Amino acid sequence: MPLNAHPLDDALTFDDVMLLPARSSVLPKDVDLSVTMAEELEMRIPVFSAAMDTVTESALAIALAQQGGLGVIHRNMPVERQAAEVDKVKRSESGMITQPITMRPSQRIKEALDLMSAYRISGVPITEEGRLVGILTNRDVRFESDLDRPVSELMTKTGLITVPVGTTLEESKGILHQHRIEKLLVVDENFYLKGLITLKDVEKVRRFPRSAKDKHGRLRAAAALGVGADMRERVQALAAAGVDLLVIDSAHGHSERVLRAVETVKSLHPGVLLMAGNVATAEATVDLIKAGADIIKVGIGPGSICTTRVVAGVGVPQLSAVANCAAAAEPYG
Repeated sequence: MPLNAHPLDDALTFDDVMLLPARSSVLPKDVDLSVTMAEELEMRIPVFSAAMDTVTESALAIALAQQGGLGVIHRNMPVERQAAEVDKVKRSESGMITQPITMRPSQRIKEALDLMSAYRISGVPITEEGRLVGILTNRDVRFESDLDRPVSELMTKTGLITVPVGTTLEESKGILHQHRIEKLLVVDENFYLKGLITLKDVEKVRRFPRSAKDKHGRLRAAAALGVGADMRERVQALAAAGVDLLVIDSAHGHSERVLRAVETVKSLHPGVLLMAGNVATAEATVDLIKAGADIIKVGIGPGSICTTRVVAGVGVPQLSAVANCAAAAEPYG
């Protein structure tokens, strides 16, 4: 087919344009960069991290969510570890931890220390069949040398400071200060543990007022998926860990495998938001939306270290790609 059969369109990248300055009464401190990415996903800053093994695991995802963005935890690890990374983000900060990590009285002190180290926490509620029987903190085990002793021998059993379900963060702050404690146990009328409020979380609400959080007050987390054999297992594990956004990340998002993967993920967990890409055309955007994608990831080769355009000669200058894909997506909301 002759080259002139399809006239070449002009295309622009961000470096090709500048914004025209104009008169303004807006002060920098009044600028609002928040954006609604999907019906239930509002971000205070429109920043996603790269789903690369040298970039995003739980540490960056926590830091970025505290600033209002969203970290996409990479998939170059076993399914269980990726789910654990998501779990670390979800448990790192919360208005009230609705499913706190607990231990049984019969478990060993060594298990408690390992658990506290893994999740970077200073104490663990102790329960029997869901009923609160005590709490074990760093102070209880600080000088203990026999790590095979059962938790029941060192945990605090009496004088536990508890609050009923429905206690607000402001009320909790006063109780924590009054009793000079760092953890507040939330129980029902039968003393079954229903949650945990920590001083650290109360302080973080004040330090990071624009954090990206879910309806339970937990930091948001995203995680990447491939289209390989472990995709179904990975989806199930990540959904169970409470992931807020799944991201199908492919160099060529407009392929049959990616489209089928989108359909599969949405059939498995229709309630979990799904981003799919990477694409650079209006046609690809429409196909992914029709397959079930909630958010479209636009861009083939725009990254600073990406060589796709250079090596393969494939891609669209990013400003034009975003404009074309946005126009195609607009009728779908």
